[in-house]
Order: sequence, then structure tokens, then C-alpha cells
Amino acid sequence: MIKFIASPDTFALRHGVLLPHRPTAEDCRFPPDDEEGSFHLGYYVDEQLTCVATFHKQPLSDYPGNGYQLRGMATLPEFRKKGLGNQVVNFAIIYLRGQKVNYLWCNARRVAYPFYTGIGFEFISDEFTIDPIGPHRKMYLKIQ
Repeated sequence: MIKFIASPDTFALRHGVLLPHRPTAEDCRFPPDDEEGSFHLGYYVDEQLTCVATFHKQPLSDYPGNGYQLRGMATLPEFRKKGLGNQVVNFAIIYLRGQKVNYLWCNARRVAYPFYTGIGFEFISDEFTIDPIGPHRKMYLKIQ
């Protein structure tokens, strides 16, 4: 089941899956987490939070319209490749269409390129490195 969740509910998965180099889960807070218009989704299997994603208003200068950035998408390893992340992103897309958002973008890790291209995202940058995480590419999805 997918639910809107509070930003602190995302911290443990962000820490365990994406940002283990940070000292604590609380250190996985992103500056725009609690800004107006930001939202967080969680996928629950029974009562266990298994996948999270954060979305916040962040237009790209070269792209017209209202843009949102997808950040902090994390799925527990034992729940990957089961379609949970796909369902979370599709839920967000439907919600964002209702909010008159034109596109969604993200800085995708190299390991996640196939996931994002499978949903329909396109590469819009060359590869770059975010230290200490590693290689990324900016990806874009037109949603209306």
C-alpha cells in the first residue's frame, strides 16, 4: 500500500540504502523536505515500510513549466525488482498531474539508470560524480 508519509519516516531507508556514510539517519534530512509543496511517499508491505521517495518543487532552468525533483528514492534490498518503486513513481505522477506539474526529474545513480529508463525517463546530462556516492546522470520525464 502506498501512503503519503512525513519526512522523518524516510530517514531510516535513506540512511540504510542511499546514505550509509552519514553518521545518523537524522543526517539524511534534505533541505527541501518540509518546504511547501514537498511530499513523501512510502510503500508498505503489511506494516513494514519498504520503499520511500521524496518529491519537491524544483524547476530546471532549461525546461519550461512546473518541475518537481524526485529525491531519496530507496527500496529495501529484499523488495527490489518487485515493482514497488515503479508503483510509487506512478502514484506520484498521477498526483503531480493533478497539481498541474509538467515534468519530473532526478539525479539518478548509475545503478538506477535501467529503473528510470524503464519508467520512461530520458537522460538530459552527461555522467557526473556526486561525492562520496558516485556516478549520476540527470534524467527527465514529461508528465503533461
